[in-house]
Amino acid sequence: MEEKNGVILSVDEEERLLAPIDEYIGSIQQKVNALRVDGTDKVVSLTTHMAVVKENANYTKAEKAKILAEDRTKLEKAKAVEAANKAEIKALISDATTYLDAHYDKDYYDRVVASCAAETAEENARYSAELETLKQEHEAELKKLNDPELIKDEKYVYKNRQFDAKLKHGSTLQQIKDRQHNAFTHRYRLLDQLRLSKFTAAEKRKQKWESNRYTFNMRQFLLKNGLYIVILFIFILLCILCPIVKGMPLLTMNNILNILQAASPRMFLALGVGGLILLAGTDLSVGRMVGTSMVLATMIMHKGVNTGALFGHIFDFTAIPLGLRVVLALVVCCIVTTTFSTIAGFFTARFKIHPFISTMANMLIMFGLMTFATSGVSFGAIEMKIPKMIIPKIGRFPTIILWAVAVIAIMYFVWNKTKLGKYMYAVGGNPEAAAVSGISVFKVTITAFIIAGILYGFGAWLECIRMVGSGSASYGQGWETDAIAACVVGGISFSGGIGKIQGIVVGVLIFTALTYSLTVLGVDTNLQFVFSGIIILAAVTIDCLKYVQKK
Repeated sequence: MEEKNGVILSVDEEERLLAPIDEYIGSIQQKVNALRVDGTDKVVSLTTHMAVVKENANYTKAEKAKILAEDRTKLEKAKAVEAANKAEIKALISDATTYLDAHYDKDYYDRVVASCAAETAEENARYSAELETLKQEHEAELKKLNDPELIKDEKYVYKNRQFDAKLKHGSTLQQIKDRQHNAFTHRYRLLDQLRLSKFTAAEKRKQKWESNRYTFNMRQFLLKNGLYIVILFIFILLCILCPIVKGMPLLTMNNILNILQAASPRMFLALGVGGLILLAGTDLSVGRMVGTSMVLATMIMHKGVNTGALFGHIFDFTAIPLGLRVVLALVVCCIVTTTFSTIAGFFTARFKIHPFISTMANMLIMFGLMTFATSGVSFGAIEMKIPKMIIPKIGRFPTIILWAVAVIAIMYFVWNKTKLGKYMYAVGGNPEAAAVSGISVFKVTITAFIIAGILYGFGAWLECIRMVGSGSASYGQGWETDAIAACVVGGISFSGGIGKIQGIVVGVLIFTALTYSLTVLGVDTNLQFVFSGIIILAAVTIDCLKYVQKK
């Protein structure tokens, strides 16, 4: 059969172009297979058989030893054959690879690509012509009608005909796309059999690139990355404006380290909230957790006798060694935050109260208690030696970043390598199904809240050391929105059961960098809340669109 239009290949023409290639590689494959029968194939078979025998409880110890001894003897012979044939097999595979490099693209694949491009252009032209014909027929039909109901029916029919044409067009384009993709992958299927699934790094990259090209969907890409693209555009704009407005560059090493330093304590908070959002929940008390912990940590690590009173009592921890005071501050922070977080988790897990309500109650209780206890007075600064003990700088590098790296690694392990992590995904995705499969939804929920409480306490303790004190109950205001926003921007879905630790890390860095950039530019703090709100709304909207599409 001849080529249509001189470029477009028929199915028969494609097969005729591919036939000599398949025949040549097929003959080499037969030779390789024959050489592997008594070598590689037997090695694989015997190795598998020995593993099965070792695990088989039906054999006695003596029987196992006898069978394994026989298999080892056979295995040595098979390996000897494999080694003897190795050079010849390698030469045959090299011959096949050289032939494919010389002929596959030139004689077959390039012509398929050209054919597919011509077919795509032809199909697009046909589709445009069909739409124009449908439009003309529709307009001609409308001129004949006077009855509003008949006009309405005709418009409905027209839309259906347009939809059918679109479906047919999409199906045809997909078939063309499939033909080109199959032509590409056929080469690697031939190599896969010859090399036993071993590819070079360059070949792996080509296959990955082709897979991405084949599966690429603009709508899916924008749903997944659209917000990141917009934020990146905003950040680039800020980098351009900063030298103009402030006369200094934004992307300096010092600024980058400052962003990472400020992001480190927030990483703990976002990771805690992320676990709750993964369970289709949230936490509105994060900022109050930070404020309460800052007061307690500053009070314990205060420089000298406390200048502020807690419930009317002045505390003095100076008699305790400095190292113990640091540890005591961490323990107290974690106990307090974990206690409140566990209470919220209990009401959520036991009485099915939405985390929005239980954590909002925590937020109000904690803020009210701490403001009343301190009369709104700040406790001042902590001992100046403490930051040098816990988060010293090595040159210009702030080691507080290492604390964040450590907690990221720990939480990555928990989410991805433990039963708890698997259970969290299961409960977040479908709590009813998780319960039926034997997972305790109550325990998983409580554990997630406990972990969140520990992370809040740890993060607030680090923030206290980073800021060298400032024990004010109002500290941390708005941090809950930053933590939640970092999670949703990072892809932790409010529908539950979807998200990765990497996403949270990216979200925290994005928000910290954006906040820092706006601060450097002198944007009012209140306006920064506006930016955060818009980003949260956009992120959740995109998440909902993904969920609706999935449903």
